[in-house]
Amino acid sequence: MKRFITTIKNIFAIEELRVRIINTLGFLLIFRLGSYVVLPGVDSSQLGEAQGIFGLLDVFLGGAFSRASIFALGIMPYISASIVLQLLTVAVPYFQKMQKEGESGRKKITQITRVLTIVITLAQGTGYLAATIPAEAIIIDPALFRIAAMIILTAGTIFCMWLGEKITDKGIGNGISMLIMIGIIARLPGELVFEASAKGMSGALLFIIEILALYFVVMGVVMLTQATRRVPVQYAKQVVGKKVYGGQRQYIPLKVNSSGVMPIIFAQSLMFLPAMIASIWSDTSDLAVYIGSTFSNILSWQYNLVFAIMIILFTFFYTAITVNPNQIADDMKRNGGFIPGIKPGKPTSEFIDNILSKITLPGSFFLAIVAILPAFATLAGVSQGFSQFYGGTSLLIMVGVILDTLQQIESYLLMRHYEGMMKSGKIKGRSQNAAVA
Repeated sequence: MKRFITTIKNIFAIEELRVRIINTLGFLLIFRLGSYVVLPGVDSSQLGEAQGIFGLLDVFLGGAFSRASIFALGIMPYISASIVLQLLTVAVPYFQKMQKEGESGRKKITQITRVLTIVITLAQGTGYLAATIPAEAIIIDPALFRIAAMIILTAGTIFCMWLGEKITDKGIGNGISMLIMIGIIARLPGELVFEASAKGMSGALLFIIEILALYFVVMGVVMLTQATRRVPVQYAKQVVGKKVYGGQRQYIPLKVNSSGVMPIIFAQSLMFLPAMIASIWSDTSDLAVYIGSTFSNILSWQYNLVFAIMIILFTFFYTAITVNPNQIADDMKRNGGFIPGIKPGKPTSEFIDNILSKITLPGSFFLAIVAILPAFATLAGVSQGFSQFYGGTSLLIMVGVILDTLQQIESYLLMRHYEGMMKSGKIKGRSQNAAVA
């Protein structure tokens, strides 16, 4: 405990770090306050709880979605736009060229992402107003309400995007990820209280077991997020004047889960399509009714089986488009590096690709298990709200953002010659000698 207090004092003794932490807390407070401001013209007492896909979005937005807040769409349109641009940079040569233009290219992509965010917000806002706000909840002229609400929702998303960028620039951690994480964590205290009260004194032991199970699940996700396969790289010695450069051994850290949370997001998006398509023919086909009811139930074995298979496939797909063995091999060759026992060039690329395939397979299975754990937790008797913290996108985002933030704080401490936050062990990425960024 004494060491922990000393670490906190060291953190706030660094002026830049102290200012960044205060800025981050201030921006997050603004975001949370905005999530409670209801759209003008809405009677919040007439609003119900978000269900299905809307319930999932409500988890990411900290309840702003179900409250018809001015931040009801939050940062989600920006994330959708970012994903679209990321895929375009892989598939379309024009965007590939733009990405290679350096800082000017990144600025163009950022500007396109912002414009696309507005377009997506307008589309999602229209659907949101039609699907989630009942007519009896609107207390002003419906036409005027929809026009005003669309403007406010779009402005709210742009403001959230601005908050995220400000957190990244003047705060600590990745701003967009921090906004999502704070929305998820905001629900945790309430779900804990609800779960404890639901179990009561008679179920106190069961509640303790649930907390212990959650602890081990979180530790497993941390292991999945941090696990890397280090590939040794040797650099040739170079003599410049009277000094010898190179000759040291470094490592390429290939992550077991290089794709992060993206496979779950892609799979989750597609999992809503069967039920939506089946609803079109539900009046004329018994098969459509069966498909619709099956894939609307996140607890059904059919839903979870298809969900897990899609996550495994998307993990390989996203790893293939984000980690390029040919580029890694070319960079190594250009810098005079080589993997001991492997020839530079194509053999190195094939060697790295082979390692990626071997570590991605178990990583994809583990990711699929994490994704469907909330369903098993619900079947085991955990309330549906609390079970969301046992896995899925929510847990992966929380763990990833917290580890990234701790890594940045640790870097500040070590730069100022303070002892790190962890007495033993290291946060991955802090002090590894990576041969390729």
